[in-house]
Amino acid sequence: MASVNVYEMVTERIIKQLEQGTIPWQKPWTGVRSGAFNRISKRPYSLKNQLLLEHPGEYCTWNQWKSLGGHVKKGAKAEFVVFWKIIDVEEKNDKGEIEKKKLPLLRYYNVFHISQVEGVEPLESPLKDLEPIEEADKVIKDYVDREHITFKECVSDKAFYMPITDTVVIPLKEQYKNINSFYQVAFHKITHSTGAQNRLDRDIKELAPFGSEIYSKEELVAEIGSAFLINHLGLETTGTFQNSASYIESWLQVLRNDNKFIVSASSKAEKAVNYILGIE
Repeated sequence: MASVNVYEMVTERIIKQLEQGTIPWQKPWTGVRSGAFNRISKRPYSLKNQLLLEHPGEYCTWNQWKSLGGHVKKGAKAEFVVFWKIIDVEEKNDKGEIEKKKLPLLRYYNVFHISQVEGVEPLESPLKDLEPIEEADKVIKDYVDREHITFKECVSDKAFYMPITDTVVIPLKEQYKNINSFYQVAFHKITHSTGAQNRLDRDIKELAPFGSEIYSKEELVAEIGSAFLINHLGLETTGTFQNSASYIESWLQVLRNDNKFIVSASSKAEKAVNYILGIE
């Protein structure tokens, strides 16, 4: 019986997911979990909103506190959080033709801190700490130690690999909804680092314009590499897999949805993963 090629299996599943249609990609990290968060959703506010808010802890809108059986104290001054996204709109041009445009939608919401509310008790354990996964941490540590890569986990709203300094920066574990997503991002960034000239010598994206073919192909390699490592360690969930497929789809659109790029990127990703794991 022929052995199963895990890399081919994961690649085929990604292509199948893309053919079925994917849900939009979601950034897997948010604000610091020990900071301000929404009492209803239990989700931390974004780092930008946490800079706007004056206190750590629980916030809600007037109506949300009311739905919990509380009421905002008389004279309490509201703070606000902002929310924005890109929406698709259709407009007629001068020729009467329908054109599709992308426009930013910005909204703000008045919120009140729990200290301004009566009738609702604070949560005893509002947010659960994320427990590190020893085997996944070992993969990262063994690789970055062996290659002398600087790996920084810090409060951040960005995750990136910087080829010039050979540095990986990712948001803190506590900024993620689940620990699997943290490793998904970490594996993506260390896969980028395998492309350095002294390693596998791929076209590193920092030298290419954002959205270019070289940049897009490198993003495919990194995300497929991350998917391979997540699968290898048994950390894959429906959420991590769908988010990987959605991220891959976003870059395939730049490459005109040509799935042959996945096969090419998959081959490079397999080499990257073997390099990370120290497999000859």
